[in-house]
Amino acid sequence: MPWKLVFKKEWDKHFKKFDKEIQKRILKKFSQMKQPLMARGLKQSKVLVEEVGQYRIAFYQNEEELQKEIHFVGNHKQYEKWFKGQ
Repeated sequence: MPWKLVFKKEWDKHFKKFDKEIQKRILKKFSQMKQPLMARGLKQSKVLVEEVGQYRIAFYQNEEELQKEIHFVGNHKQYEKWFKGQ
């Protein structure tokens, strides 16, 4: 059964500024994220991360509801800044 993606407010703050080719690559990754694949996480946080080249997709995963909540999309530097603000 495919996972549902839920996009939180302002997830696309940086995404909107990326060129169209990068946006396409990220949208393709969203399609892949609907599958039950393992994502990389950090030990001290429940945030999971998918990578698309130098870009990061930060999300939380709800196993019971088969739902992934997309909170952030941006490049590595933007991700580090976002993560420190959590």
